Amino acid sequence: MLCYAQDFEGYERFVDSAEVYIDYDVEKTITFLDSIPKPVADYLTGNIADYYIIKSLIYDEKDDFVKSHQACSLALKYALEEGNYEVAGEASIELFSCFYYINDKDPKAYKHLEDARDYYKLSGYKHGDLEVDITYAYAKHLDGEYEICNALILDKLDAYKSVKDDDVYYYMFATHMLCHNYLELKNLDSTYRYFSVFRALKDNPTNNSYNYNSFEATIHMCFAEAHFENKQMDSTFYYLSKLSKYRKFMADDVEKDFLKLSIESHEFSGNEKAIKAYKDSLRLFENKMYKSIMTASFEANEDLIKTETKLEALDNEKFFNGVLVIVLLLGFTLISFLYASFYRKQKLKVASLDDQSSNLSYLKSNNEKLAVKVQGLEDYIRSLKKEIKLISTIGEVSTQRIKIKELYKNLHLNSSTIIDKSENHLELVNDLNVNFFQKINEMHPQLSNSEIIICYYLYVGFKNKEIAVFLNTSIRAIESKRYRITKKLDFCRGKMTLLDYLKETFKGSETVLS
Repeated sequence: MLCYAQDFEGYERFVDSAEVYIDYDVEKTITFLDSIPKPVADYLTGNIADYYIIKSLIYDEKDDFVKSHQACSLALKYALEEGNYEVAGEASIELFSCFYYINDKDPKAYKHLEDARDYYKLSGYKHGDLEVDITYAYAKHLDGEYEICNALILDKLDAYKSVKDDDVYYYMFATHMLCHNYLELKNLDSTYRYFSVFRALKDNPTNNSYNYNSFEATIHMCFAEAHFENKQMDSTFYYLSKLSKYRKFMADDVEKDFLKLSIESHEFSGNEKAIKAYKDSLRLFENKMYKSIMTASFEANEDLIKTETKLEALDNEKFFNGVLVIVLLLGFTLISFLYASFYRKQKLKVASLDDQSSNLSYLKSNNEKLAVKVQGLEDYIRSLKKEIKLISTIGEVSTQRIKIKELYKNLHLNSSTIIDKSENHLELVNDLNVNFFQKINEMHPQLSNSEIIICYYLYVGFKNKEIAVFLNTSIRAIESKRYRITKKLDFCRGKMTLLDYLKETFKGSETVLS
């Protein structure tokens, strides 16, 4: 009995550890939670609600709103059973976010927000009202109702400020929104005033550095966009330079906007090398997002299949339901096939381009089309996830079946508009300078793909700092790889540098970047 109790206590410690890392390291948080055997209700006593609220935050971080909603619902259920009203309040706010994301006019969303206020009062949580008030203001900010958002924040600003020594998050979040709102409203005086207030909070002992850097990255992005809109290019590049140091703190939408604005800014200034580099980075980012979206869509498909399985247990029409599941799977398979087919055609078109000018023109055109198609993919998958979420909340079996059939029809009609993932980094660069890559592969087959890419960037004149940005790594990592490349090439190091060797050996190779 003693050993059994000690095991339970150990599993509860995994929940405590996960709570510590949720704001800093999501993957480590997942590792802690996955260390608890399933079903978790058999191995945790008294903090099952904490487990599920952390799971909901993980899914929210990964933009998987269906699973986030499921985890929030379970967190609220167990929180009420355990009498943990603070977690019940937090779960209600997360449920508000889920419903608001689907339909900001849904009265259920605001019902959850008021429930959160009531639960916080029952728990005695002293910042409960502030949590609800700032969430409501943030909803208005997301809706673009900046003046209303400012009015809500300014009405509570003294309250947020009064608790900054206890928890600076509320005051920091409020001033961050004020900066953004006033910048959108073209009120620069107020923007700079609240930006100064925001920056003064950096060294507050209760400050979470990740949250602060994430907020500051968003503000810098707003400044960069505002200056670019006014064609103030020196100021635009100043903020873009600052933003490059915040890449790991950026939300996905901010990082995408950063890469797009970098491309547009360098196109305006005519810097072809930088344009190509940032286009490479944007393609890699969109490829990563594509994988994330497809993973989420397939997981949503699995949830839909599980829902179908439950319907089969409640209805005798098992054959019909089984066929419906197969049709949905075939629909997703068709989407994947269409993606693959599209990109194979794109690669054949790129391979057929022979000279520099036609190659550059094609890449620019293809990137614009790809951006539109990826945006279409994001919107389509987001709407599909909303449909699945709504179906999962319907209690009537017959109604669920009708909605699932409608979902399939919509999927079948729209599947032809979907595209596949882009080429990887090496394929793209190889297509830009075939001669260089053929020659270096023949002369130095011992080099890895990443080392060949670095050789190419050095050859065309990029510095370590620029290469690190292109490959999304550190300058130190690039320096280490240059040392290993030098050893592998084994040329007369006493007489020439690696750059000299590349320039001398491959001086006959043409490149679009030169």
